[in-house]
Amino acid sequence: MADTSQETALRLPLRTTVSEESPEAEVVALFEELRGPLLGYLATLGVPVQEGEEVVQEAFLALFRHLRHGKSRENLRGWMFRVAHNVGLKRLKKNKRWDPSPETVAIADSGPSPEEAAADQQKQQQLRAVVRALPEQDRRCLVLRAEGLRYREIAGVLNMSLGAVSMSLARSLARLARVAER
Repeated sequence: MADTSQETALRLPLRTTVSEESPEAEVVALFEELRGPLLGYLATLGVPVQEGEEVVQEAFLALFRHLRHGKSRENLRGWMFRVAHNVGLKRLKKNKRWDPSPETVAIADSGPSPEEAAADQQKQQQLRAVVRALPEQDRRCLVLRAEGLRYREIAGVLNMSLGAVSMSLARSLARLARVAER
């Protein structure tokens, strides 16, 4: 049976949608790029590693659905952090494990001599103490910035204004700089 022009017209939009960049390929590429940073960020929220893996999978499933429905591809990195943030907090609250002051930054120890290693370790403890003492919002901004997100992306993830992100990071970095100078 030959295709009528109406049948062909009905199939064209479907083919056009399918022929766009494959959502599967895009999601796989983003998964490889963002899995580690997302798990690291979720750990700073207090999400256990096992649950963090599930949250990341749930976030990427949401991304697949988002792209499959032809929704915006703009700033997918920020979008992923926002989704993982929300899903992670929802799980923590559901499981009643929400701790608003988790230790957020692990600073690697690397000193060539034992004396330098001891001095580095002391400095790291001081920096960790400063990070723990930061208000929760400042800590989150700092961690997301350390993950490479831009100020605008951080604002979107944490539902803050751009100015609030800027002030938060300036405060946090000034505190860390004061300790680092000592």
